[in-house]
Amino acid sequence: MDDKPLLIGVSARIHDPLAADRAASGVWSKTVHYLEQSVAHWLLHGGAVAVMVPAVSEGSVVLRSDLKLHHYAAALDGLVLQGGNDVAPQSYGEMPLDAAWQGDRVRDLYEMELIRAFVAAGKPVFGICRGLQLLNVTFGGTLLQDIATQRPDALAHREPGRYEHHHHAVEFVPGSHLAGLFPGLARATTNSIHHQGIKDLAPDFVVEARCPEDGLVEAVRWQGPSYVAAVQWHPEFHEPDHPTTLDDTPMLHDFLGAARAARRPAG
Repeated sequence: MDDKPLLIGVSARIHDPLAADRAASGVWSKTVHYLEQSVAHWLLHGGAVAVMVPAVSEGSVVLRSDLKLHHYAAALDGLVLQGGNDVAPQSYGEMPLDAAWQGDRVRDLYEMELIRAFVAAGKPVFGICRGLQLLNVTFGGTLLQDIATQRPDALAHREPGRYEHHHHAVEFVPGSHLAGLFPGLARATTNSIHHQGIKDLAPDFVVEARCPEDGLVEAVRWQGPSYVAAVQWHPEFHEPDHPTTLDDTPMLHDFLGAARAARRPAG
């Protein structure tokens, strides 16, 4: 039996000093790739080791051709896509409706290439918040650039100043894989920290959870040959002692189980 800890790649968040809204100094005057601590701890809680996969940004001394992301896909057991900046509308064939919604095209290209490398290697991919949105775009879907503007009837999915302490209900789609991880639970409460969301669902994707108040997509899964799934909320921000929010541990174990299965040789 293989008892080595799983090595799970995590896509990097990118700090660009030119895009900062304050004077950059020290390390913040440099382009910084970073891993949000809660994501690493979430994976560690499942017994896995988190490994951040570096990106190539504009102006880097390393060229895109120098970064062989398929080598990471071969060496690692799975991939988690962190939250972060908006997906650039250009990534799904649109222009920004507002200058504030330009997103991060550099990160999009890096993560889309990373996704394709892990899918080609048959390694599981799990998306968190932006990760759900980028998976949908990578596989051919589109996004709402701003829920409040394009769906003014929708529930508030983000509340400034509350961050992960803003919550709403989600409903699991009966018979879905996600619903099967939470038997007997049709509805749950999760955090909500996003102003964008899925508009057109990507081909070969299925919805696994929605917000019951407005129908917006909260979880998806690919119907292809390998494990690709995502949620719009942040499981890494779950407070274990919170009396009402969903305990996402079954999702973590499901993802890591798929990684363990992909590691085993066929036959």
